[in-house]
Amino acid sequence: MDWDIVIGIETHVQLKTQSKQFSAASIAYGAEPNSQACLVSLAYPGVLPVLNKEAVKCAIRFGLATDAAIAIRSVFARKNYFYPDLPKGYQISQYELPIVNHGKLTIKVGDEDKVVRILRAHLEEDAGKSVHGVSQGKSGIDLNRAGTPLLEIVTEPDMSSADEAVAYAKKLHELVQWIGICDGNMQEGSFRCDVNVSVKKKGTDKLGTRREIKNLNSFKFIKQAIDYEVNWQIETLEDGGTIEQSTILFNPDTGETRAMRTKEEANDYRYFPDPDLLPLDVNDDMINEIKSTMTELPAEVSQNLQKNLGLSEYDANEITADRAVTDFFMQVVEKGASAKITANWILGNLYSRLNESNVEIQNCPISIDALANLIKRIDDSTISNNAAKKVFDRMWQDNQLTVDAIIDDLGLKQISDSGEIESLVQQVVDSNASMVEEFKSGKDKAFNALVGQVMKLSKGKANPSQVSDILRKKIS
Repeated sequence: MDWDIVIGIETHVQLKTQSKQFSAASIAYGAEPNSQACLVSLAYPGVLPVLNKEAVKCAIRFGLATDAAIAIRSVFARKNYFYPDLPKGYQISQYELPIVNHGKLTIKVGDEDKVVRILRAHLEEDAGKSVHGVSQGKSGIDLNRAGTPLLEIVTEPDMSSADEAVAYAKKLHELVQWIGICDGNMQEGSFRCDVNVSVKKKGTDKLGTRREIKNLNSFKFIKQAIDYEVNWQIETLEDGGTIEQSTILFNPDTGETRAMRTKEEANDYRYFPDPDLLPLDVNDDMINEIKSTMTELPAEVSQNLQKNLGLSEYDANEITADRAVTDFFMQVVEKGASAKITANWILGNLYSRLNESNVEIQNCPISIDALANLIKRIDDSTISNNAAKKVFDRMWQDNQLTVDAIIDDLGLKQISDSGEIESLVQQVVDSNASMVEEFKSGKDKAFNALVGQVMKLSKGKANPSQVSDILRKKIS
């Protein structure tokens, strides 16, 4: 390509608090329309905002997790614009003096690490929601969401492909859940991204005109939207056209972006400090108190899993991509199960079944103890890995049965007696002389076929590794 791609992302993270940013009203998802629209949300005359302290703590927690500077003093501002779902006529946000500045997040792109700089993260309130088609030709306004606490996280334009942007979004999504400031539910709008995309000729320093893709709430849509937008901008410029800075929407049904409005500049919003809110002062004691409650971050936990438990880098990173999965894994291992086998089973069989059943790991019908016992039986060669899958299936259907009871009931106990296995091997060798000769002439596939014959003769119960060892000694 003759073009460089330049991408920056603004992410709206809904904070995990019990009440709104500037009132005590609930933010529970799914309530009846306007049942959580308090007097502050409705902009009644004379009502005053009161800052949610828990939201401030969430912002500080994020700043610490991204090695950012926490502003000792930050200021709330009024962002003025008219829209039906904003009764006040302005949104309370932070502009010139945000609470978090200059952080960073390391992502993995292929086999390489890349640092994405975080310019700022500021506290603000969400707007309400327009509901179209409530009756013929009419729209309604639901103010339940108005005032919901948000942390807007803004990167520098450090990403240069859709894959990098998705890697960053996923990493950020994992982090905010890990540190407990957001539930990460993208379908409910708890985590949504605005992506700024521009292109420039290779070898030039001047950035191209950017267009902002609004409200992307899926990693798949982020990639599709960027890929389409990049191609559209390049084709437009190569055809002699110009790019106008604007806000655009992505249509997942067509896979296309379309302009919504010309992009506003900061002065269009007439920002000024909110006269009803004092500057937010944060002291060292508050920061240190929050720091003392923070556990290791995913990257640190991943390194420890590799160093102390012998997991591969891939397995360790996959296990630590979700705090609930990490906790589940560690509890199984603490019961005496092999860390490597546990990782394989969680990332393979368990993940597959959870996804098929649309069940979160916290609600897994197979208990920590049961899975640990199953893995112990694989590790001590009581059952083979294939037999373990049958036990797993039965456990998923009936979590009252013990692992050993299922093994006995299904007759899956593995044959590990060397004398018995040697007898089986001898029978196969005697009845497959031609296959033995093929192996001796250098055809390795013949050896695998002989192992298969022994396993078939044992009805799958013979220990495969013992079969291989005894067979090799017998015919080498």
